Amino acid sequence: MSVVVSRLANGLTVVSHARPDVETVSLGLWVGAGSRSESPPEHGVAHFLEHMAFKGTDRRSAQAIAEEIEAVGGELNAATGVDSTAYYARVLRQDFGLALDILSDIILAPRFDRTELSRERDVILQEIASAQDSPEDMVFDLVQTTAFPDQPAGRPILGTADSVKGFKSTHLKSYLSTHYQAPNMVLAAAGAVDHERLLAEAERLLAPLNSGTTPEPAPALYRGGVARNEKSFEQTHLVLAFEAPPYRHADYFAAQVCAGALGGGMSSRLFQEVRERRGLCYAIHAFASGLSDTGMFAIYAACGPDRAAELLAVLRDELHRAAESGFSEEEVGRVKAQLKMGLLAGLESSGARAEQLARQILIHGRPLTTQELIEKVEAVTQADVQRMAGNLLASAVSLATVGPILHVARFDSLAAKFTNVSSEAA
Repeated sequence: MSVVVSRLANGLTVVSHARPDVETVSLGLWVGAGSRSESPPEHGVAHFLEHMAFKGTDRRSAQAIAEEIEAVGGELNAATGVDSTAYYARVLRQDFGLALDILSDIILAPRFDRTELSRERDVILQEIASAQDSPEDMVFDLVQTTAFPDQPAGRPILGTADSVKGFKSTHLKSYLSTHYQAPNMVLAAAGAVDHERLLAEAERLLAPLNSGTTPEPAPALYRGGVARNEKSFEQTHLVLAFEAPPYRHADYFAAQVCAGALGGGMSSRLFQEVRERRGLCYAIHAFASGLSDTGMFAIYAACGPDRAAELLAVLRDELHRAAESGFSEEEVGRVKAQLKMGLLAGLESSGARAEQLARQILIHGRPLTTQELIEKVEAVTQADVQRMAGNLLASAVSLATVGPILHVARFDSLAAKFTNVSSEAA
């Protein structure tokens, strides 16, 4: 298995990981711009642009795009994130040229037909409405807004009904021309791919990409706070979050291990205490995510409205126990094994591998070797994980709930103690 990196004259990075033992190839174009690159009037435009990419080009109608890729048994999709946007496909090895031709076409020559624009606007409005029917979607949007208020990093990626209704083709063209520049993009492929053929096709199809620079995204400034949406649902959905290290920080992997030890599986502390011993909820998990300049450590759970206060109290106690007493060698070892398993399992999926390579280049400027990543995981010590738990408690808290809460006074009292926890931990 080999990873090869090349760059076109216009600045586009081309990376591939060849696997001769498979018959399919996953490939895509990743753009180093997402929702945080939007100005206030553009809220939701990155996601809208991603949708419109499949709605016709100068050479293909929306139907033709779908029919051509499916005629060879292929798959085509896209995704918008805070820091990046991806357009990707999976096809048989002999059809990678067709897949790249379609991907290049939708990036370089989208038509933005007025009828398709109107139709896709309605689709996105339905997507926004669907998110408002999902308490889990709502609570994660709410905690993001609470953690990063009044800034792009805190706004829902989908946009709002009002912002989406106002978009015209000029908004899409402006965002595309500003942020889809070759030096800010990566063409990544993994699986049954020959790098020299990929590079030759990229030079033929993607040379027209502009070689200009892109503006820096707005900074993400973590603030924290408490927010509640009392929309009527059967359960109370809760996210408790703190500031975490950005993805280039030396403590990034310590945050990953801390999240795993607290809520990364059935053996984690929170799963054992909250679900197994107390029966407070069906599922609970913790994770740490990073951006270029900050990050967020979050714990999610859903419980009955009458037990929300008890759940919050348990979370607080377990966080304090982690900060004061740390984790055992066995706990840290289990999480390291889980992280290594995830890294190695990702190599077995050509789609996951292509995405991993693209994101590493966008974040670090180069692919990271598997051994390098494993060494970063192994380097995390028990002391690092305990220190990370203490750092979380010294951070401003972000607490979001969606759904009804009984015993509100007790819940609010516990929430207030969380917001003052930094002084207690000092």
